[in-house]
Amino acid sequence: MESSLSYHEPSVVIIAILSGFLLLTNVVNYGLDKIAYCGLIGQVAIGMAWGTPGGKLLDSDIENAVMQLGYLGLILLVFEGGLATSFKTLKANIVLSSGVALTGIAVPMGFSFLLQSMVGASSLQAFAAGAALCSTSLGTTFTILGTSGLSSTRLGVVLTSAAMMDDVVGLIVVQIVSNLGNGGDFNAVTVVRPIMVSIAFALLVPIVSRFVVIPVTLKLNEIRVSNPTSNLALLLKRPQTALVTHTLLLLGLVIGGTYSGTSSLLAAYIAGAAISWWDSEVDHPTPAPETISTGDTEINSTTQSMSGEGQSQPENLISPPVSEENSNTSGMSIYETYYRPAVEHASIGFSIPITKMFSGSVIWRGIIYTILMIVGKLLCGAWLVPFGSPFQFITGLARRVPAFDKLVYKPSSPGSQCANSAQTTNQVATTQSGDGDNQDGVDMNTLPDRASQRTSAETRNSTPNPKQPKSVYPACIVGLGMVARGEIGFLVAALAESKGIFGRTSGSSQPSELFLVVMWAVSLCTVVGPICVGLLVNRVKRLDTLSRQGSAEGRANVLGAWGVI
Repeated sequence: MESSLSYHEPSVVIIAILSGFLLLTNVVNYGLDKIAYCGLIGQVAIGMAWGTPGGKLLDSDIENAVMQLGYLGLILLVFEGGLATSFKTLKANIVLSSGVALTGIAVPMGFSFLLQSMVGASSLQAFAAGAALCSTSLGTTFTILGTSGLSSTRLGVVLTSAAMMDDVVGLIVVQIVSNLGNGGDFNAVTVVRPIMVSIAFALLVPIVSRFVVIPVTLKLNEIRVSNPTSNLALLLKRPQTALVTHTLLLLGLVIGGTYSGTSSLLAAYIAGAAISWWDSEVDHPTPAPETISTGDTEINSTTQSMSGEGQSQPENLISPPVSEENSNTSGMSIYETYYRPAVEHASIGFSIPITKMFSGSVIWRGIIYTILMIVGKLLCGAWLVPFGSPFQFITGLARRVPAFDKLVYKPSSPGSQCANSAQTTNQVATTQSGDGDNQDGVDMNTLPDRASQRTSAETRNSTPNPKQPKSVYPACIVGLGMVARGEIGFLVAALAESKGIFGRTSGSSQPSELFLVVMWAVSLCTVVGPICVGLLVNRVKRLDTLSRQGSAEGRANVLGAWGVI
């Protein structure tokens, strides 16, 4: 047995191949994220081109190494999802988010059983396919909301929370699929054990946080407040301390969850959520004021900059940059600084047989299955559709008929009072503007609104203070935002294929037809969803700009209450 690995200088060809692989992965990911919010597909495509399905430019040893690193990147991505969980906003929208998430899980899972008649799949195979298509891409969701500026709105909170819940269920199903592949039989223990262990993990961590973490944190806070210059207080303020603590928590939960029978990805999400809870929900002391000494003189720059006077100030009034310090030790800041560069998804492409996906029967089945999966996620937006009274819908249709509109609505003139008041106001304003002595009394800022009232028939027939118009844009954005499957979908499908659930025989190099159909659906959904959301968000921004030019209502005219931050 060798005591060490002998060093060999790589050839120029290997250097060029690996350099192109890494550079193109990042460049294509960045470009597609900017253009269509689907950088994940670019990484997968590079993996297919460089790996076994395409040009076979990488050795199998390198592919295995990249695949293992890619799974670490997936763990970190799920960990980021937990860090991004906002418990305050989640509690405020828990019912609506749960409804959206439940729809996004149940409908695609139910539609997947149509594969039994489409490709002759068994119930277990249909379940595995539905498990791959019930997830939602976390990376795509974060990219869309971050780029569009909707992350902090109610719409963004609902979409993010629902995507999180979908992926939590998907992470549990990952372990179920893995167990089914190893055992070969569909029995209660195989299905129930991962679910019960996951629930136990989800309950145990909050209990430990409530009865262990909070008391320990409060005790440490007392030490930091009573003696802010102690070594312990200074150590707790360092970002390296947060890095070590977060890493130990992440590794501990991942290892413990894996050995207990749940998914390591779910454990990573719980670790991130626990850190996010500690950052936002647990009280932290404000750092004690300090002074800055220069020689024999103590300079209080903060007070001097505020007062602008050269008078002597009381000692200990300078406090360190609290916001900078807190941000440096928060979970998301530590992730952005130390963890994010390790994320890599190109390894997913190594397991996609791209050359086998273009047979006629696979293509049409994949497209039909994709349509079903898109519809299944679009139904999530029904929770945000502003359903009005059926009488309003009927009268709205009736008013589109000119004869009926004149017969029914003209005598009653429901908006005549508003129109008359607008005309009277306009006459008064015109009279005042004609008077040189009272010209300064005219409020010029209100004239554009009155002009829009005179030129719009709908505004003339509305109330003097109309409510914000109802919009289907939030429902469409949520529905389309849930369409992209992303990392979890690829992972579950590839895992089910490697375990033989999709019907691939052991040792065979030919992929199963069901696996190809599922990969078509996952890939097309991951491309179509972000592109449609990007186009819709651009239209919302365009309408938002027009709304701001026409009135002071801003985005509320387009997204209504869902655009409120």
